[in-house]
Amino acid sequence: MTDRAPIRATARFMFGHPARWIALGFGSGLSPKAPGTVGTLWGWLVFALLQRYAPLGDLQWAMLIAVGTLVGWWACTACARHMNTPDPGAVVWDEILAIWLILWLVSPTGWLDQLIAFALFRFFDASKIGPVGWADRLFKAERGAPIGWAQGFGILFDDFVAAGCTLLVIALYRAAF
Repeated sequence: MTDRAPIRATARFMFGHPARWIALGFGSGLSPKAPGTVGTLWGWLVFALLQRYAPLGDLQWAMLIAVGTLVGWWACTACARHMNTPDPGAVVWDEILAIWLILWLVSPTGWLDQLIAFALFRFFDASKIGPVGWADRLFKAERGAPIGWAQGFGILFDDFVAAGCTLLVIALYRAAF
């Protein structure tokens, strides 16, 4: 059991360890309002910049997301431990990876379709309906329990499930029209 108080994420806190820099989305998670949305927007911006200036092929995107998941698992676990919080709102690497996955799999597509994908993902991630809520609860630790690798994975997992729900809705829409 841990009885340490939760620590608030700040720029100073973020620069104290490389895992924090990654988990906090290179500062996007420090937003005082809606850090998950801001982190997702940051991920979308990076995706758009990569597509424009350094287009990645399918294998490169798959490798980036796979490596990003492994590095993110470490970073999210470490940052959650450092913050004494099992799933800190400021940790947004999960949103970044999920929006990259979504945008990669729906591409090529225009700005409006990307906006719809963004809105659908944010809806599923924030509302935690259906399978997203199940995934969010699956790896939760008991209050005061030490934060382990399972909780770090859980931070990522529910966002990947939200990404899957988003992709399913888009696929069903495309199939119907």
